[in-house]
Amino acid sequence: MAQNAKGNKGLIPRTYLEPCHKEEGQKSSEEGSEEDVEVGDETAEGAEVKQRMDSHWSAVRKALSEQINTVDVLTAMGAIPEGFRPSTLFQLLEEGNQFRASYFLQPELALSQLAFRDLMWDTKTGTIRSRPSHVSLILTLWSCKMIPLPGMSIQVLSRHVRLCLFDGNKVLSNIHTVRATWQPKKPKTWTFSPQVTGILPCLLDGDCFLRSNSLSPDLGILFELGISYIRNSTGERGELSCGWVFLKLFDASGIPIPAKTYELFMNGGTPYEKGVEVDPSVSRRAHGSVFHQMMMMRRQPQLLVKLRSLNRRSRDILSLLPETLIGSMCYVHLLIFYRQILGDVLLKYRMSMQSAEFISNPVLATFPKLLEQPDVMDALRSSWAEKESTLKRSEKRDREFLKAVFLLVYHDCVVPLLHSTLLPPFRWAEEETEAARWKVIADFMKQNQENKGALQALLSPDGVHEPFDVSEQTYDFLGEIRKKAA
Repeated sequence: MAQNAKGNKGLIPRTYLEPCHKEEGQKSSEEGSEEDVEVGDETAEGAEVKQRMDSHWSAVRKALSEQINTVDVLTAMGAIPEGFRPSTLFQLLEEGNQFRASYFLQPELALSQLAFRDLMWDTKTGTIRSRPSHVSLILTLWSCKMIPLPGMSIQVLSRHVRLCLFDGNKVLSNIHTVRATWQPKKPKTWTFSPQVTGILPCLLDGDCFLRSNSLSPDLGILFELGISYIRNSTGERGELSCGWVFLKLFDASGIPIPAKTYELFMNGGTPYEKGVEVDPSVSRRAHGSVFHQMMMMRRQPQLLVKLRSLNRRSRDILSLLPETLIGSMCYVHLLIFYRQILGDVLLKYRMSMQSAEFISNPVLATFPKLLEQPDVMDALRSSWAEKESTLKRSEKRDREFLKAVFLLVYHDCVVPLLHSTLLPPFRWAEEETEAARWKVIADFMKQNQENKGALQALLSPDGVHEPFDVSEQTYDFLGEIRKKAA
């Protein structure tokens, strides 16, 4: 039941309603008008930085201003170079879920609010319809070179690169994070996708896919190098940007840039600042002979990335994903399973397309959480790879059979882990917590392997689980739905 401005009452679809708080809205708009900032410069790569008048930037600007005192102190102490800043992309991630992969994985409603815009059924193939996007590519993070070292007064907990689609004005996709590794002999060099025993953790995987349907001529990829740190004197934790770079995906004529390896020189400050160097002590504006200038350029912080063209198989796989999404290539096949199950539940088996009732499906209710808990995602990858290796060739070609097996693996592996009290909450860049989680996951996986399933672990008195909550089984697709960007 709803009432309009004229006082008329009646029944309308739930999708036509949005929360309305007039007093709060007026107050926030007044505060926003005071805090919004206008920037009209250009980035180092030539993309115009347009006026920033949106609420996201106001919130980030406020959060950054609260951290600026700490950064000023660290800079004055000589603990960090002058070009370091509080991480812009980290602050966006902290503001809510609108820049997380779990948000962009959800389907988006059409303008009518009565159907899905990016999730359609193909009756010929009996599965979801593939949807091409304006940008669909794979990139590989190779390495970062000559990244300045912080001082001894702070301890680095994580080195990483955050990337997203960007148009010089706002972030147009989820923010994807890839953790870097480094060697004590070469502390200024960061590398990705190290050789490890077993499967490569998805957090370290430098092979990423990107999809976007944005038609902006300034569309590109924003890379932000960052560190998570703790101050030795105070125990204060924080996130710093060690530089950023913007790679435009189209030239002035609208032609996509070629697929090759790019050597990108980093800028200091934030993506909305101009002319700031990461470390002024090795300025790229050095004068002198050509040889001297070349030597100075070699000392500049830089990021090496490779854009890869898609073959037919990769293009077909990525076309089943949402139109806008960035993620790791190592779990793309699991995202496809999720999308296919989503299509089955919402399009194939739903009794009525007008029904907005809750749906009982633990996979749909919990799978997006795995994108925010990469170690549980790795457990699912490992379990699925082990199960898939036992399947016959004919079984691997049977789509319905594969989905049924995937559901069994998911229930045996992921569902018990997500609701186990032994598994500590996921916390970014906390080594002790990460090690404790890995131990719990490894022990659980070993039990599953020995007992050929999770039933014995679930019934064991040693396995303590959280009290059952209906949200573990409930998928509210109207509550989880992704709103169309303005």
